[in-house]
Amino acid sequence: MVKIAPFEVEQWMDRFENTPGVLNIAETCSASVSIDELVELCTDQITPGPLAPSTKLTYGSIRGSTKLRQHIAALLNKSSPTTDSLQVENIVITQGAIAANFLLFFTLVGPGDHVVCVYPAYQQLYAVPESLGAEVSLWRLKHESGWVPNVEELESLVKPSTKLIVINNPNNPTGSTIPTCVLDEIIAFAEPRGITVLSDEVYSPLYHSLPSGQAPPPSIVALRRGKTVSTGSMSKAFSLAGIRVGWIATRDKALIEAVVAARDYTAISVSQLDDQVATYALSDSVLPSLLERNTVLAQTNLALLDAFVQRFSSVCSWVKPTAGTTAFILFKKWGEAVDDEDFAISLLNETSVLFTAARRCFGLGKDFRGFVRIGYVCHTEVLQEGLNRLGGYIEKHLL
Repeated sequence: MVKIAPFEVEQWMDRFENTPGVLNIAETCSASVSIDELVELCTDQITPGPLAPSTKLTYGSIRGSTKLRQHIAALLNKSSPTTDSLQVENIVITQGAIAANFLLFFTLVGPGDHVVCVYPAYQQLYAVPESLGAEVSLWRLKHESGWVPNVEELESLVKPSTKLIVINNPNNPTGSTIPTCVLDEIIAFAEPRGITVLSDEVYSPLYHSLPSGQAPPPSIVALRRGKTVSTGSMSKAFSLAGIRVGWIATRDKALIEAVVAARDYTAISVSQLDDQVATYALSDSVLPSLLERNTVLAQTNLALLDAFVQRFSSVCSWVKPTAGTTAFILFKKWGEAVDDEDFAISLLNETSVLFTAARRCFGLGKDFRGFVRIGYVCHTEVLQEGLNRLGGYIEKHLL
């Protein structure tokens, strides 16, 4: 029997997010949209709606519809238009990014292999390779470095058996961005050693608050040919977690074929209905409006959260996020980091405000004591009320 650690952040959400009356600022998706709201974002009123009721509901295209894969290729190519374009055959559609990542780990690593993974990150990215028998070394991101990885540290982390370097851009939970120059350095390090670089880009392209003059980084597969692979999803930047559509993109044709062969034993294909909705959302008639909506929402809400952190700077601090939907905030009482799990549960019980305790959900051992993850790209009124209640709790218990 395969032994795998409990998926702490998912169990935390499952345990608490349906608490009656909860104000959920733990959710990491951009505020979700309905089909009706998606149609309202369409700028071409002649365009048919997202669903084709006359389509026979067969398995459909096993790798995903051609139109959907064209849209995803265009999205990734747009991030670096000077490179050789990705094509439909470079894309495979999956059940969310979580299935994309799992299929890649299942395909690429096993007993005797070694994986390097950024940390903190979504637990799947290091727990699944370990469950498959691989040795995992954590590439520890540092608060004082803005949670951006230091490529010089890779020299001491990799081994002759290293098969995979795993990064997450934008990062969950910190909201940090790995800039293009660092991505180039990672690939330059990995390429001569024959190491594949997997970039979980589930929060891309929501680079909403980069420093002035800093361009959004491209997808890793848009930088150059070689052993690079990216995963993405409709869940975070595109507000459609409920359709469970994600993807794998790589120029490595052998890897594409291996992933498809592995998937024959699991999901076979995605739902045709989900494929149709994703295709509609990523169309030229809808995508610009959808991304503008979520970018404005992220910028508006981040300003509110920034003002909150400044107001309570005596007890909380952070590296202000530049992208994605999550913020990693350290809370202290009398100069000492709080017990973040006790803090989060006490806050929930007293105020019905939910966020994520970092030490349990993102830390191993004693790592990240006092940190919490807040998902701030919810509806603005939810964040405002959540922060009002959190402020009252802080004044009562931490000051």
